[in-house]
Formats: sequence, C-alpha cells, structure tokens
Amino acid sequence: MTETALFNKPIKASEINPKFRHELLKVHGSEKILHCFQCGTCTSDCQIAKFSDSYRPRQLIRMAQLGLKERVLKSETLWLCASCFTCSDRCPQDIEVASIIRVLRNLAAEQGFFPTVIREQTLSILKSGYAYKIPELRKKKRISLGLPPIPKSNPEKINKILEKVGIHKIIGKWEIYFGE
Repeated sequence: MTETALFNKPIKASEINPKFRHELLKVHGSEKILHCFQCGTCTSDCQIAKFSDSYRPRQLIRMAQLGLKERVLKSETLWLCASCFTCSDRCPQDIEVASIIRVLRNLAAEQGFFPTVIREQTLSILKSGYAYKIPELRKKKRISLGLPPIPKSNPEKINKILEKVGIHKIIGKWEIYFGE
C-alpha cells in the first residue's frame, strides 16, 4: 500500500488508540502535540514536502492526535524529515513539529518499524564501524590521489556505545520481524 493510500484510507474504530496522544504528552518533545490546529504552515514551509508527494508533517501530527498509533509509526514518510526545524520555527502555535517527528521515529524504532536502509546501515555500523561497505576501488583511488587512508574504525567501541542507548533491544525486534 502506498503512503498516500495509507493516509487516505478510511479509519476503522479498531485502529484508534485513544491513549496514544496522552502517552505523547508525557514524552519530552511532544508535549504540545494537542496544540496543533492543523493550519498547514509546517507542511507549506517544509523543504521535503516541496519535493515529496507523500511527506506532510501535519498529516503525521493529525494521525498521532487521532490515536492512529500503528498507522503513524508504520509510515515510511515519518523518516523523510530532514530535521531542519523550519516547521518548528514557522509554527504559529510554537509547536516543535520536528521534535514530535523525532519522538514518533523513536517510538517506531522501538517497535521495530523503520526503513530497510536504516536497518542495513545500523547493522553495517555494528559490524564494521562504517555505515556502508567501502569498496577497495575507492581506497585505491584515495591513494592514487594522495589522500590519507580512511581512518580505521572501532566496531567494538561503537557496539558498546550503541548497546548503552538500547540498539541491541531494537535489533532483537528486527530478528523477530526479519528472521535474522
């Protein structure tokens, strides 16, 4: 199902979690979510929304307000926000829209919902210390250009840090969803 279809599909009563918006009120960064009156300023000024047919910050906020927890957390467009804070700067209600998006992303990740590319990059960082495998050709090209070698990574240290922030709990959820 496309993102547009996800946003436009009729809402079933079984999808609504009336406690969700109240849960968000208790999380730092999303305390003012109920102050949003859907004026659309966040979306009209958003640099991503200008180039994306599906990314609409106000739709994500509205879904959260309505208690559509699973729908908003499973939305791939949640991950398109560039965190430039233009939406927050322009909001007439002084709502930190970008912070609310961050909170929703964190909740989505905790439940195992995130784009495949983030999962792959995280696993790569845990394994090698780099977000992407660096091809040998690129390493040779750097040498031929007289550039210093790419710094050595320390995956063990990175793993310790990421373990402290709970990434290993999330990886356990990946294993449930992706069978790894």
